[in-house]
Amino acid sequence: MTRILHRNIGPELPRAVAGKGVWITDAEGRSYIDGSGGAAVTSLGHGNAEVLEAMRAQMDAVAYAHTSFFTTDAAESLADRLVDLAPDGLDYVYLVSGGSEAVEAALKMARQYFVEIGQPQRRHIIARRQSYHGNTIGALATGGNEWRRKQFQPILPETHHVSPCYAYRDMAEGETPDDYAARLAAELEDKILTLGADEVIAFVAEPVVGATLGAVTAVPGYFSRIREVCDKYGVLLILDEVMCGMGRTGSIFAQAQEDVVADITTVAKGLGGGYQPVGAVLLSAKIYDAFRDGSGLFQHGHTYIGHPMAAAAADKVVEIMSRPGMMENVNAMGARLQEGLEAALGQHANVGDIRGRGLFRGIELVADRDSKDVLDPALKTHAKIKKAAMARGLMCYPMGGTIDGVRGDHVLLAPPYIITPDEVDQLVDRMAGAIRDVLG
Repeated sequence: MTRILHRNIGPELPRAVAGKGVWITDAEGRSYIDGSGGAAVTSLGHGNAEVLEAMRAQMDAVAYAHTSFFTTDAAESLADRLVDLAPDGLDYVYLVSGGSEAVEAALKMARQYFVEIGQPQRRHIIARRQSYHGNTIGALATGGNEWRRKQFQPILPETHHVSPCYAYRDMAEGETPDDYAARLAAELEDKILTLGADEVIAFVAEPVVGATLGAVTAVPGYFSRIREVCDKYGVLLILDEVMCGMGRTGSIFAQAQEDVVADITTVAKGLGGGYQPVGAVLLSAKIYDAFRDGSGLFQHGHTYIGHPMAAAAADKVVEIMSRPGMMENVNAMGARLQEGLEAALGQHANVGDIRGRGLFRGIELVADRDSKDVLDPALKTHAKIKKAAMARGLMCYPMGGTIDGVRGDHVLLAPPYIITPDEVDQLVDRMAGAIRDVLG
């Protein structure tokens, strides 16, 4: 009998007792490929000796120091490393304890920026439908997944949503990728003008959409056009890289592959690799300067921000992932994963799209691959696939409601960056087997 309120109340979960590399072992001795990195968290895999040693060293020095009194070498080193690796224009770092907390901080940071520069009338946040930005109230309101939002809607602050860049479903017949990007940018501009050109705070988007759409990349030029619209109206661009960033898509920052730089960027998950709860907000100098030259503070904070143990772990994780060869492996193994999935499932009657970038891949499931009709949501196909995959020794990240929060099923894969060719092949074999177990 568990005393824990688990996410799903029902059958007893297997108990994890060991982890090494891309593998997790349960109390019964069964081993599982961590094909989803938990929730795209385990960037370096389990049991990395260098990260564990960095944590032990920090524990011996100082385990905790409140940031209203002290800074620490670990926090300063992590901030320096992140800024050095970030695209030019992301100049400062605010350390937090996770992804939702990073998004909350980013939203408040954006609002306070406009107060500091004398534009307190700005109050609207725009994001995209079928986005996910976290589960705290502000982050949940910003996200555009109706299933997650529905029961909490009465207590969510007002936010606004435009279309995602979801070419598989939404690009019109005969429409070029450039035309599609222009149409979506025009939709954002129309929304800004409808709300009031001088009343919008920020536009929030994931460079590669994770949990709710399943590794959907934008068409070329989309983010450049979005950046132009934001700049035209003085709207801040917040890019949420909590899931897709920190090397997951083959570059340390996902936005680097889109040739844009955000005003504010959020990171977490792979930042700490699962070794400690940690996240960060990177911000431009213009925002920092507005705080410094105005009130002299950022009116926000949590007890565990800048935690030395978390910072030490993340600093070592980022140092390792930025070494020569690591991103090359992410891209090479990502290509192998894509090719393997296409070979095993590309002609399957219920596989509509296999997509993604780096070691961030999604499989969209359909009732018919030609019409793209969805599977009956009542079947809960995604949940059945998760169960079948676990039975085959694979952790994956399936979700329902891909299209609108109700209809559609997909599976997300996000294995650790250290995965080998043989392990990729085993992942593909187990994933294909689980889908066939459920769908034939």
